[in-house]
Amino acid sequence: MTDQEILIPHSYSAEARETLVPELRDLEDATITVADTPAESREAFERATVALTPRLPDEWLERADRLQWAQATSAGYDHYDLDALEESGIALTTAAGVHGQPIGEWVLGAMLGFERTLFEARERQRDGVWLRDGGGELGSKTVGIVGLGAIGGRVAELASAVGCDVIGTKRDPSTAPDAVDEAVPPAELDAVLHRSQYLVLACPLTDETRELIDAAAFETMPRDAVLVNVARGDVVDQDALVESLQQGRIGGAALDVFSTEPLPSDSPLWDLPNVLVTPHVAGSTPRYYDRVAEIFRENYERFVAGDRDGMRNRVV
Repeated sequence: MTDQEILIPHSYSAEARETLVPELRDLEDATITVADTPAESREAFERATVALTPRLPDEWLERADRLQWAQATSAGYDHYDLDALEESGIALTTAAGVHGQPIGEWVLGAMLGFERTLFEARERQRDGVWLRDGGGELGSKTVGIVGLGAIGGRVAELASAVGCDVIGTKRDPSTAPDAVDEAVPPAELDAVLHRSQYLVLACPLTDETRELIDAAAFETMPRDAVLVNVARGDVVDQDALVESLQQGRIGGAALDVFSTEPLPSDSPLWDLPNVLVTPHVAGSTPRYYDRVAEIFRENYERFVAGDRDGMRNRVV
């Protein structure tokens, strides 16, 4: 069989290269090129049949005459030109699942922070105020999850483990994880909104999900509900979110993603007392590239066997 030319472009950090390259050196029938500069990446795309890449800009894609498969290093794929890839016959697979554990832990921590009033306790500590307020019990609450994929599924498992009732949306509700008590199709989102004391967004950004959570959605949610967004910022109408928080239509928000990143310094979200802001780090983990390498190796075996349909997380 002809050797596959695998490209790892320059856009990776040194940490990523140190993890990825040793993990892939023993792949059968593979030659690995590690580009150090933008010029080397552009040139290498002319030879590559496979690319393990965090992005695929037009200037690279135009040169990729031999490219057959691109493995993304993110779960999201809204920054890839799917039409161009399909037209060129290039398969695209994502790293969906690699973020499940760290994001699940971030969501659980955020929910516990709100429920057990830990954020308020930190503020009182800073001010030297002794006030005994232990909060409620997360295990008595209903957690709604929009998008029961790899990330949403792990959130469901962790929430269920502390006793929460877990409901959510999935395109095929019959395939929802065992930890989910009730799943409905996306068309029945309102039923989830109405019951969720914590609403976790874990869906991809698509035409259907852009600003899915809007002013009407906030009106449907319980007034003490907390929105937790680890999906994409544009899944939420951010202006409607700010207004809902300011007017007390919902109880709070834990946000790791925003419609504009970095979050502008003049955004009201920075100063609202019922909002947790983190800079798109929920998926961060020292094991990130180990998990990316696992997904790539699994997909590579299927790719060289001619089993494109069996490749994990394939979107094109």
